[in-house]
Amino acid sequence: MTIRVRKNEKESVDRVISRFNKKVQASRILLTKRRSRYFSKALTRRLERQKAVKREEYRALREKNKFT
Repeated sequence: MTIRVRKNEKESVDRVISRFNKKVQASRILLTKRRSRYFSKALTRRLERQKAVKREEYRALREKNKFT
């Protein structure tokens, strides 16, 4: 997938680079490429479930502490 950004009139190069970086971050291309850089063994169902439960606990804890 290619990301293209065109420079508008009266727009600085820094602003164009900033827009490009935002589009790259939003597309999550770099994240997927970093993950696929090295081979990782598939997790068992039990380990996947344990990680999911832990993740939900952390999310709930973060939400609880967000407004205090």
